[in-house]
Amino acid sequence: MKTILSLFLVLALAASAAEKPFGLVLHGGAGVIERSSLSAEREAEYRAKLTEARDAGYAILERGGAALDAVIAVVTILEDSPLFNAGKGAVFTADGTCELDASVMDGRTQAAGAVAGVKHIKNPITLARSVMEKSGHVMLIGDGAERFAQQEGFTLVPNEYFQTEHRRQQLERAKKNAAAKKTAVLDREDHATRIARYGTVGCVALDRQGNLAAGTSTGGMSNKRFGRVGDAPIIGAGTYAHNATCAVSATGWGEFFIRVGVARDIAAQLEYRGTPLKTAAATTIAKVGALGGDGGVICIDKDGNIALPFNTAGMYRGYRVSTGAVGVEIFGDK
Repeated sequence: MKTILSLFLVLALAASAAEKPFGLVLHGGAGVIERSSLSAEREAEYRAKLTEARDAGYAILERGGAALDAVIAVVTILEDSPLFNAGKGAVFTADGTCELDASVMDGRTQAAGAVAGVKHIKNPITLARSVMEKSGHVMLIGDGAERFAQQEGFTLVPNEYFQTEHRRQQLERAKKNAAAKKTAVLDREDHATRIARYGTVGCVALDRQGNLAAGTSTGGMSNKRFGRVGDAPIIGAGTYAHNATCAVSATGWGEFFIRVGVARDIAAQLEYRGTPLKTAAATTIAKVGALGGDGGVICIDKDGNIALPFNTAGMYRGYRVSTGAVGVEIFGDK
């Protein structure tokens, strides 16, 4: 009898584990994304790439893979696409080069890794993971990060790999606009600058084992100068994950997201107040807006709830959760 009861208990526990929700959310940047400025052909390209990345990550989760592996897979696909401001297709600095930032966080251990200002790493998100797992540090920057990459067997690529004509034209427009108006590149009333600002990519995931992970990657801001770094590689600002609460990846005007500590602020509301995820995420984005910043976040909590608030005209985003939620969206009105 005891053997039979033990068997039933094992089967019950297995069934309970199998029923745990899992899934992911991804973004390809938030900003001035208006229907009138996006052709049907271009929109189809974005939707196809977001769907490809989403389904690749979900397949990993579906077969029992780790949230961290799913995040890396999704972000790598987006980094490889010239549609987004991350990896290939990154925006130009004022000096005419591409400088890339990325970060990743494992909600199971709260280990984290980040790189900033790298110029020759094909997939910065993978280097961020190596920093987390192999360096003993959280963030490495510039030449030092690339020396570490070589030590770990990464092959460096020429900076030209990341450069596209579309981004070069954005840089020229941003420079002309700034010169004409005699304002800084951060003028938020400058429509062309706003368009060129965004494109950060990111993913958050919850796996079958209840582990959360988050990752974010970006080329930063078009026409950026002086070694500028935004929120994407900063743990607690652009990226955060903790199994006890949620995983968050942000996109937007980094200077404001850093000041608010966006990703950690959302998780803290869950941790200290038990605030529902959607409420917490919306509250934090409102804080960004109150300071004059804009952008959005993607979030998934330990129970599989998701939130995707933004205060811009649109945000490239996709999601798929085992409980049934699935979609790819671009505009504010869906």
